[in-house]
Amino acid sequence: MIAITNLSYFLGDRALYDSASLHIKPKQKIGLIGLNGTGKSTLLRMINGEFQPDGGSISKSGDCTIGFLNQDLLSYQSDDSILAVAMQAFERQNHLQIQIDKILHDMETDYKDDLVDKLARVQEEFEALDGYTIQSKAEAILEGLGFVTDDLQRPLRLFSGGWRMRVMLAKLLLQKPSLLMLDEPTNHLDLPSIQWVEKYVQNYEGAVIVVSHDRAFLDNTIDVTVEVANGKLNYYAGNYSYYLEEKDQRNEIQRGAYENQQAKIRQTEKFIERFKAKATKSKQVQSRVKALDKLEVVDQVVDENAKVHFRFQFTTQPGRHVFQLEDASKAYGEKVILDGTNVTMERGDKIALIGANGRGKSTVLRVVAGDEPIEGKRRLGHNVMFTFYAQHQLESLNINHNLIEELKYANSTKTETELRTVLGCFLFSGDDVFKKIKVLSGGEKSRVALAKVLLSQANFLLLDEPTNHLDMQSVNILIQALQQYEGSYIVVSHDRYFVENIANKIWYIEDHQIKEYPGTYQEYEVWVEERGLVSATSAKAVVSSAPPQGKSSPQPASNGSAQKTNNSRQISNEDAQKVKKAKKQIEELEMKINNLEIDKKTVETKLAEPSVYNDAKALADLNRSYADLKQKLEKATEAWENAMIEVEELAG
Repeated sequence: MIAITNLSYFLGDRALYDSASLHIKPKQKIGLIGLNGTGKSTLLRMINGEFQPDGGSISKSGDCTIGFLNQDLLSYQSDDSILAVAMQAFERQNHLQIQIDKILHDMETDYKDDLVDKLARVQEEFEALDGYTIQSKAEAILEGLGFVTDDLQRPLRLFSGGWRMRVMLAKLLLQKPSLLMLDEPTNHLDLPSIQWVEKYVQNYEGAVIVVSHDRAFLDNTIDVTVEVANGKLNYYAGNYSYYLEEKDQRNEIQRGAYENQQAKIRQTEKFIERFKAKATKSKQVQSRVKALDKLEVVDQVVDENAKVHFRFQFTTQPGRHVFQLEDASKAYGEKVILDGTNVTMERGDKIALIGANGRGKSTVLRVVAGDEPIEGKRRLGHNVMFTFYAQHQLESLNINHNLIEELKYANSTKTETELRTVLGCFLFSGDDVFKKIKVLSGGEKSRVALAKVLLSQANFLLLDEPTNHLDMQSVNILIQALQQYEGSYIVVSHDRYFVENIANKIWYIEDHQIKEYPGTYQEYEVWVEERGLVSATSAKAVVSSAPPQGKSSPQPASNGSAQKTNNSRQISNEDAQKVKKAKKQIEELEMKINNLEIDKKTVETKLAEPSVYNDAKALADLNRSYADLKQKLEKATEAWENAMIEVEELAG
C-alpha cells in the first residue's frame, strides 16, 4: 500500500532519517515508537505529503486514502454544531442531500417529469451510499467518544481544545480512509473513551499507524511495532510487549557482537603498533590497517531504560490519618460533583482517582488541596505537608532560571551534586542542567515540575495527569520515583499502565460519592467486569455488588463513617466530653506510635549492620531495645484501637 525506500530527512546538519525503509501493508496496525525528538510525527507528515524527504522515496498505491489526526487540529474552530462538523466526513452524501433538497423545493412550484427522474437518480445514489444512516453513524461515534446527546447540536467553538480534538477524530473515523494515522490520540481522552477507541481501532478495516506513549493502548491495538532509532525504522512483528522482549534479545546479540569486535580491534591495533616499524612485517601491518578501515563497526548498545538512583525523602512524618472529608458536598450551580460524601485516607495510601471526564476528579484534587470551598468538613491529618502538581502549574516555573536554580528554589538544602543527580533521573544530563526554563519543550517542563514536586519535602502529593506530555522513558522514571516515595499520594490519570504500577487503592466517583476499591487497578477492572455481568443478569444484584464469600478479590469500600439515619440518637453533653477526651487521646497516641515506629526502624537499621555482631554487649542491648520498643508499640496500638472504638460507640 505504501513503500518507504531509503528515506533521508535532515534538520539542519542532523540526520533525522538516514536510508530508512518500511513497507505498510493493508490492514496492518502499526505502533510507531521512539524517544521524543526522533522524528515520529515528522514521518507521519512526510507520508501525508506535508514535508518532502531530502532523499529516497515514499510511494503510495493509487487507491490509498489517508486520514491524519494531529495536534494542530486542536486550534480548529467553527460555528457549526459538532454533529455537522463530524458529518463533513460524508462529502458526497452531503452534496447529494443539497441536490435532493433543491429538487424538492423546485418541485413545489414546477412539477416536471425530468425533475422526478433526476430526483430518483440522486436518491438512488444517496441510498447506495447509506446516506439515510450517516447521521446515526455520526451520533454513535460522537457519543462513543464521550459526548452526550444534548452536546451534539452545540457549536464546535464552545468546546475546549481537547473536546474539539475528539470531534476531529470522529470525523476521521467516519471517513474510513485506507490508512488512518493517529498522533497521540489518547492525550485528550478519558478512560472510557480510550477503551472505546481501542475497540474501534481493533475492528478497523483499513491500516492504522499510531504514535502513542500509552503502553496499554498500544498493546491492545497494534500487531506491528516500528521503532524510530538512530535514523532507522526498526521492524518488530508484534505489539509493544513483544517489542520489549524481542529488543532485549536483539540487544543481547548486539552487545556480544560489539564486545567481540572491540576485542578484535584492540588485538589488531596492538599488532599494528608493535610491528609498524619492522620492514619485514610491513605487508601484514598494511593489510590489517586496510581491514580496520573497511570494518563495518557494530554500535554499542545504548540502555534507554533509565533507572532512578535517588531516594526522595521527607523529614516530617505524618499521623495515621492523612486526609478526611466529612459529609462533603460540592456543586457548580446545578452541576453536582459531591453530595454528602465521606472519605478517609490513611498514611501509606497510594491512590489513583479514575473515571470519565466531567465526573469531577480534578475538582476533588482541588478540594483536597483546599483550593475549592465545600459544604461539610475537610481535615488534613497531623503533620501532613502536601504539594500539588497540575498542568497549569507549569506556568509557575521561573522562565529565567536554569534547571539547577529552579530545583534549588524547591529545596535549598540539596547540594548542586544532589540536584544534578535528580535532574539526571529525569533525563537532564551534562550542560542540559544550565538550560533556561524558557527554552524547554512542554514535556521537558513537565519533568522539571515533577522533579520539584518530589524534592519539596512534602509527605503527601496531589498529582493531576502527571504523565501528559511525557514519553515512555519519562513515564517509567516517574513510576520508579513514586514506587520509591515513602509518603502518600492521590493521582488522577488515564494511563492504565502507570496507574497499575503506582496505586494500591482505587478511588472513583459514583452517584456523587467518592468510593474506594481496596486493590490494584487490574483487580479493580476484573471487579468492574464481574459487577457489570451481575447487574445485567439480576436487578437485585445491583443493590449488593460485593463479591460473594470466599472470593479472593477485595470488596470495594464505602469511604468514611457509616451513613446517617433519621433515628440517630443525640449525643449527651457527658458523652460529648468523653468523645473530646478520646479524640485528644487518639492524637497523642498517633504521635507516640509514630515516634515509636521511627525508633524501631532506627534499631532495625543498626541490627542490620554486620559490625554489631562482633560486639556481644552491643548486640544484646540492641535486642533488648528492639523487644522493648516492639512491646510499647503493640500496647500503644491497642490503646489507639480502643480509643477509636470508644469514639465510634459514643458517636452512635
